[in-house]
Amino acid sequence: MKVLLAHTPEMRRNYYGDRSLNGLRAAAEVILHEGDDPLDAAGLVRAAKDVDIIVADRMTEGRGEIFAQLPRLRAFVRCAVDIRNVNVDAASDAGVLVTRAGPGFVQAVAELALGFMVDLSRGVSRTTADYQAGRKVEARMGRQLAGSRLGIIGYGSIGRYLAEVAKVLRMEVLVADPFAEVSDGAIRHVGLDELLAASDYVVCLAIANEQTENLIGDGALARMQKHAVFINLSRGNLVDEAALARALRENRIAGAAMDVGRAPDQMPTPELAKLPNVIATPHVGGLTPQAIEYQSLETVRQVEAIVKGEVPPGAVNAERWTRRP
Repeated sequence: MKVLLAHTPEMRRNYYGDRSLNGLRAAAEVILHEGDDPLDAAGLVRAAKDVDIIVADRMTEGRGEIFAQLPRLRAFVRCAVDIRNVNVDAASDAGVLVTRAGPGFVQAVAELALGFMVDLSRGVSRTTADYQAGRKVEARMGRQLAGSRLGIIGYGSIGRYLAEVAKVLRMEVLVADPFAEVSDGAIRHVGLDELLAASDYVVCLAIANEQTENLIGDGALARMQKHAVFINLSRGNLVDEAALARALRENRIAGAAMDVGRAPDQMPTPELAKLPNVIATPHVGGLTPQAIEYQSLETVRQVEAIVKGEVPPGAVNAERWTRRP
């Protein structure tokens, strides 16, 4: 079988790695995308016309029109959790299997959340920039995590891990998630409004969907305390960025940190990131060797199963997979 690895060379270096690529080559004949830009729909059809499986990074869209134009294609394997830019219905209509990777980045993202909290509380980035620019550095009173209240929006894998670490740091933990059960008596399960009003740190880890679009807007930000900070490590579309910018410029909240936003590839929007009370990183929450290898090796195992005609873990439309080997 032939496999197209749709990652650009840069994405392969950062998000796939030699070990996974060698594993993929052991399972099938591999064709590499060598262009610097992600493949658009037409480019993907051209590159995949003779392949059985596409292994795609999060930037490679699985648009509806591609599946009917690729009669040989058996599976679209996504090397990421997020498959919102894959038209699963169109793939299913064509009998093509769609898979996703598991969340191997739980610890990495939770650690970044802690780093953001420390940075916002102690002015690490701000004072470092002042020193490097030769400006006079002002020593400001900080806030310690111990004894502070952490509000986690979304109690999935990352939220649960972050809550456990926060408890060790002697933080009080609040969780808002209408779909989760919280059995730990040390964690308070509250509504979103109460969480926003009571927390010193608000970390957004909610699922991104139509219901959570602009979940954090003017109303939500108005409920936060003036000294509180907002951290987004989920997806940019959960936040009304204009509302957040107003709250930050008017000092209605103390600061914000974000690893995601509405810029391309879910990166923070530059106009928001340049505000002085904002810390922004370019969507690197899961960019650690352990996290990346977890997901890329999972795609290798998925391809191995597909080659055998088996349904791999991570399949999202197995019941409609008719183009089996």
